[in-house]
Amino acid sequence: MNKDMNAPLTPPALSDPGARPWRVLDDADLGPATAVPTMLSPEERRFYLWLAQHGVSARGAVIDLGCFAGGSTAYLAEGARRAGHGRPIHAFDRFQASEQVKADVLYAAGVAPFDGTNILPLARDLLAPWSDQITLHPGPIEAQTWAGPEIALLIIDAAKSVALADHIAASFFPALIPDHSIVVHQDFLHWKTPWLPAQMELMSTCFRPIAHCAPDTVAFLCTRTPTADALAEGRVTARRDTELVQALKSMGARLAPWDLRPRLATSLAALKRNPHKRRAKDFTRRP
Repeated sequence: MNKDMNAPLTPPALSDPGARPWRVLDDADLGPATAVPTMLSPEERRFYLWLAQHGVSARGAVIDLGCFAGGSTAYLAEGARRAGHGRPIHAFDRFQASEQVKADVLYAAGVAPFDGTNILPLARDLLAPWSDQITLHPGPIEAQTWAGPEIALLIIDAAKSVALADHIAASFFPALIPDHSIVVHQDFLHWKTPWLPAQMELMSTCFRPIAHCAPDTVAFLCTRTPTADALAEGRVTARRDTELVQALKSMGARLAPWDLRPRLATSLAALKRNPHKRRAKDFTRRP
């Protein structure tokens, strides 16, 4: 890993759109993070660990927006630990789980049954091996802001509405470092969140796609810290469906090296079948 704290983050392995170096990792390489329940795909788990270990320098914090019980945070912390630096990791979530989610995700992973919906104590226990690196921020993300240090790696798995997407951009993007920070959208290609590719296209002067991790994750390099004007241009809350459609089509061209146009076509179809919907939970008609 490049030890120059001011060097660009993007590693040479990600300069080739076809390169997916995290795929060389197998289960035995993932270490103690495998003990923390997560809804990430197997490939996404490898990507997060690899990116925190090889894709970021010692400059800036790691932000994990929407960490559930800490699974994604564990892979990020383990990658940072292996990189040999004491990078701070900040994990944000409501830390709440319904009985159905508890049964399907937590109990299925071996967590003992417990009463109530609060999973913050569980997350603290599960993340104990990395407690010196991690700060947990419980509560609604729409009520949270960022006044901390520069951000090297921003993981977004919480932008489930246009309002949240805009809030996250306004609160966290100004702390990104030009030609250094990486933004990872975990739901980028999911059919219920078509505003994410639209938002990043509307701020295309500030972000360049650098990686795709199956199934839905796309990572971007911040090429210019978004200004107030850029953030205003990127706002998706007041955009009409026709504007989002046009932005999605433009993003398709930028993602051509990864052959992701068919996936974006699904997002386009979902937007057309669910007109004027701006929250993931309101997308009920599948494309």
